[in-house]
Amino acid sequence: MNVHVETIEVAMSPCTQPLAERVTFEEFSRWMAQGNNPIVEIQSIDMGYYLVRFHHAHGVSQLIDEDTYPRRFTGTQWVSRLLAPLGVTHGLLTWPEITDEMIGLPAQPSDPNDVLAHGTRVAFQTR
Repeated sequence: MNVHVETIEVAMSPCTQPLAERVTFEEFSRWMAQGNNPIVEIQSIDMGYYLVRFHHAHGVSQLIDEDTYPRRFTGTQWVSRLLAPLGVTHGLLTWPEITDEMIGLPAQPSDPNDVLAHGTRVAFQTR
């Protein structure tokens, strides 16, 4: 019986294995090598920086640097150059909150699925 269960776990569909809430690129690379395939979110934040989050069956994971801070990129091309070699072909460019600051409407916290639904698809192609 145990052998049968192990065989089923190996044959499970992609994106079934958990990923920590905060992951380094090395941890993410190992997770991808196991056949997982997340939705990649590239979140645009103030001052021209971008953060990367991975949406998967077990939640959302933030890409961090070696010092455990969120890894910041200065352009989507840098995200592409990092992730494309892992077989990631695209991501979704999002913004943390959508508000009309000109007329003072308060920001409402966005559900992660709503954020992704309103994101812009970005192809990962590096020349």
